[in-house]
Amino acid sequence: MDPTGKLEGIKQDCRHLMGTAAIAIAAAGAASLIPTQLNAETAGNPAFETLNARKEGAVLFAEIAAPPMNLLGPELVRDLVSLIQRAEADHAIKVVVFKSADPDYFISHVDVTKIKEYREEAAKLTGEASIALLFRHLSASRLVTIAQIEGRVRAAGSEFVLACDMRFAARESAIFSQPEPAFGLVPGGGGAQHLVRLMGRARALEVMLGAQDYDAELAERYGWINRALPINTLGDFVRSLAHRIAKFPAAGLATVKDRVNAIALAPVEDFRRDSDLFGEGSRNPEAQGRFQAAFKRGFQTREGEMNLARLLGDLD
Repeated sequence: MDPTGKLEGIKQDCRHLMGTAAIAIAAAGAASLIPTQLNAETAGNPAFETLNARKEGAVLFAEIAAPPMNLLGPELVRDLVSLIQRAEADHAIKVVVFKSADPDYFISHVDVTKIKEYREEAAKLTGEASIALLFRHLSASRLVTIAQIEGRVRAAGSEFVLACDMRFAARESAIFSQPEPAFGLVPGGGGAQHLVRLMGRARALEVMLGAQDYDAELAERYGWINRALPINTLGDFVRSLAHRIAKFPAAGLATVKDRVNAIALAPVEDFRRDSDLFGEGSRNPEAQGRFQAAFKRGFQTREGEMNLARLLGDLD
């Protein structure tokens, strides 16, 4: 072969190799910049109406933002279902932290004017129209869930944080209540199942039948939450714990949860029964009458529920 031709062939081979390498490097770089579906849809084109989601490594932070008072209505239930589905499908996520954008309300309770609608949204995760089974699904999930609680968390709000694996609350602002019996109802989202196991029969009955508000320090003493912490240290504590847990093997985290749930999580049938009792009870004339009396006193308004315990105590 002519030396000149040989040299030209070598140059062509080099150009080919360099082009291939450049394409590979570019592809790798692009891949490293591609966000997960969860991040992509929450940036610029929001995937959620009532949640702000942000990933930090293997930890997903979900901030509840459903003004005016974080009622658990169909929109929030729909977003929780979607978030849980996406997080479970993303095996890079190990821990989910739930917190609130509203310092006065974490989740107030269900929107009692839209019970049918929010139950239909819950069915999209579990196949059954029941937030009790939605919450139980969260407890049984491979995801480790932590509730970082500021503000009021009552009724289904309480049941949501009870479904989380751990609960840490602001000493100065967190308020807890399980007040459904004030309307003649059984807690329908698993409250009775969790509270009896966490605090014992007598205290669980006190909490539910008394329909009072409990501050974070008393909730800690009763076993409702893991710890009550100063509000200025709560976020850093939860974030540090979440990232520490997320460093550990996913299979081990899931196995430990599974074994603890085998001891402490009530069977599906018990959650289903409580859900049915709440649904049936909420339609009876006595409950409807008490709902209407409560509405006249400010029930399901931000100002009216700042002291819900007093409002309920004033019902005839």
